[in-house]
Amino acid sequence: MSLKNKVISSIAFILILFIYSGCGIYSFSGVSTAATNIQVDPFFNNTDLAPANFGQTVTNRVKDYYQRNSSLKVVASNGQLQIDGTVSGYALTQIAPVVDASGVSTAAQSRLTITIIANYVDSLEPKNSFKSKSFSFYADFSNDQQLTGSLQEDLEKKILDQILIDIFNATIANW
Repeated sequence: MSLKNKVISSIAFILILFIYSGCGIYSFSGVSTAATNIQVDPFFNNTDLAPANFGQTVTNRVKDYYQRNSSLKVVASNGQLQIDGTVSGYALTQIAPVVDASGVSTAAQSRLTITIIANYVDSLEPKNSFKSKSFSFYADFSNDQQLTGSLQEDLEKKILDQILIDIFNATIANW
């Protein structure tokens, strides 16, 4: 083997070492934690407009999301990771104003915005913990529709899907 090939091989080997040592505990799902379990405490509904069972819905969705997207086991107590929170906002606002033929201004669309305040404790890496971090997202719908039934469920699912991605990324994905 020539000197040039030895140098190239050595550089490649060193680069590979740096890449693997820099990754730490990492998987292709984006999870970066040594923890094996997570405790998901109730997310309480602290809003007037959200459905009465919305806090429980959020809690169940958080548990499902972590189980589907990581190797963490959800435990009832003494979790290495712990998360809880509050649904602090469930707001409807009128957007996209339009003016009709008589000059009257009305809104063509409405926006549902959901805000969740989360608390996260990482007992293995305390620097990753946070308290009262806000996660919010919205979805728009036509003003000629009522926010009930399947429309409401679809919008809540769409909004929660994004909020759960954001919470997951802020906790164990470390993005």
